[in-house]
Amino acid sequence: MRDYESTRFIDQQSTISMATNSAPAQAQAAALPLSGRVAIVTGASRGIGRAIAIHLASLGASVVVGYASSSGPAEALAAELPSAVAVKADVSDEAGARSLFDAAEAAFGGGAAHILVACAGLAVSTYPRLADTSAADFDAAFAVNARGAFLCLREAANRLRRGGGGRIVAVSSTLAATLLPGYAAYAASKAAVEAMVRVMAKEVGASRVTVNCVAPGPVATELFFAGKSEEAVERFKAGNPMGRLGEVGDIAPVVGFLCTDAAEWVNGQVIRVNGGIA
Repeated sequence: MRDYESTRFIDQQSTISMATNSAPAQAQAAALPLSGRVAIVTGASRGIGRAIAIHLASLGASVVVGYASSSGPAEALAAELPSAVAVKADVSDEAGARSLFDAAEAAFGGGAAHILVACAGLAVSTYPRLADTSAADFDAAFAVNARGAFLCLREAANRLRRGGGGRIVAVSSTLAATLLPGYAAYAASKAAVEAMVRVMAKEVGASRVTVNCVAPGPVATELFFAGKSEEAVERFKAGNPMGRLGEVGDIAPVVGFLCTDAAEWVNGQVIRVNGGIA
């Protein structure tokens, strides 16, 4: 990854100057691990994706805040970050996936993006058993979770190589390992993501692109709480060795590390961040 550090990134100085014009502050910003990098984060308007976008920005990256429908939160987040743009995109659509990378190149100087974090996800909030899962619900889960990840990973593989390397991180789920009843479609779609990551890492490693997966356990987000009773939430807490739900702040730093040069030798891995439940 070291050889792509010179990739042109014209927004870097404007990002620094927005914070302060002092030379010491400029030097400090330039020393951040992702200074001069452009990161695309899908599913970034809320939850884990939002926390990841904020964390990558804190590491110096300019960020494309990808979202499907929550324009208000996405635009507000982009306005809060030092250097960011919000982009509406349906990741299950080929043109939608391409538009994220086109927007990154247009907004931040025309060079290829350096980082993709594929975090967009969909779960069926009624948690049906497989025998009761409709084909429509199954297709919806796979459209966003599996097909959406596939399209974004494929686009990233081709674009990041143009810049001399980069980082791809997909967000899956510990449910792909714990296989709890009521999550058949969701777990299967996330298992597909993990399989793609492992294969893709072997295919693109020579081009200095690393591909990894972060698999959170139960995290206190809107997606997790949807459709769950208080009793169900307490069961998840009690079932964790650490006696609590995860927080978005538990996940974002792990993703951030995988996006830095320090993670150059980490490739093709599924990292389960779940407090020890799997």
